[in-house]
Amino acid sequence: MVDPLAEVVSLLRPRAPFSKVVVASAPWAVRRTEMGRPFYFVVLEGSCQLTVDSAAQSDTITLNAGDFALIPAARSFATSSLDRLPPRAGEAVTTPITAIPGGARVGDPEGAVDVRMLVGNCVLGSPDAALLVPLLPHWVHVRGEPRLSTLVQLLADETRTDRPARDIVMARLLEVLLIEALRSTASTAASPGLVRGLSDPKLALALRLMHAKPAASWSVVQLAREAAMSRSAFFARFSRAVGVTPMDYLQAWRMAIAKQLLRQRDVAISEIAERIGYSSVSAFGVAFTRHVGIPPGRYAKGELNET
Repeated sequence: MVDPLAEVVSLLRPRAPFSKVVVASAPWAVRRTEMGRPFYFVVLEGSCQLTVDSAAQSDTITLNAGDFALIPAARSFATSSLDRLPPRAGEAVTTPITAIPGGARVGDPEGAVDVRMLVGNCVLGSPDAALLVPLLPHWVHVRGEPRLSTLVQLLADETRTDRPARDIVMARLLEVLLIEALRSTASTAASPGLVRGLSDPKLALALRLMHAKPAASWSVVQLAREAAMSRSAFFARFSRAVGVTPMDYLQAWRMAIAKQLLRQRDVAISEIAERIGYSSVSAFGVAFTRHVGIPPGRYAKGELNET
């Protein structure tokens, strides 16, 4: 059986070349607005709060030493010390920030350090990132994972030294840490998305079937039967855990496969349509255009300028 998370992560091609060390002294708070880029936090020492904003709500998470947090498409979030309420969106934040070698000092420059973090942006090498990132949770928080804790300790050690090739080693460790966090489904706290869906054995079976046989004429009834659930219970549980309906997820995955094949330019559109479950080129073309924004033929010629 295929591994859906491994397939998505492989297509995303994540890298973590940008990082900086942040040390802070309570009380402190920082609010940031990003352009939908992935943002991560590795807590090396101490504790703090992370608040992730979404259209529906704001989630506040306590991060402790050894924890890893990832926002796959960060737009608005805040970090703060434990002794104050996280700043709300639009609230003015006046905590002083001072540049230090390799990072920033937040709060009173003379105060006791209460948290030390490695933070930064990830880079997704796939031009399909905008299509694939919605399959991931809004945020991921991993704690108590021995393998991940080992990686955090190695990163912490690298930040304190000036060994040869330090930046290369840190970038590679961060890439492994990112993948390890995404696959730690059993012990990962996450908002709705693929990670949470895979942590549910019945939903995981349905997700693996969709990835293994994208061309099959799946229906909610068939997937519910495979998961040994009623149609209504399966639909509600899948939508709640993954954040989209089963058919919306299936279409997103089919379109990701189609885009990958179209970029190869050596597979006929008719064959691509057949591989992902469309009975005709015209039906595939309508679905692809609606989902991606241009017809498959134009996409194959590289006419879409993706970010």
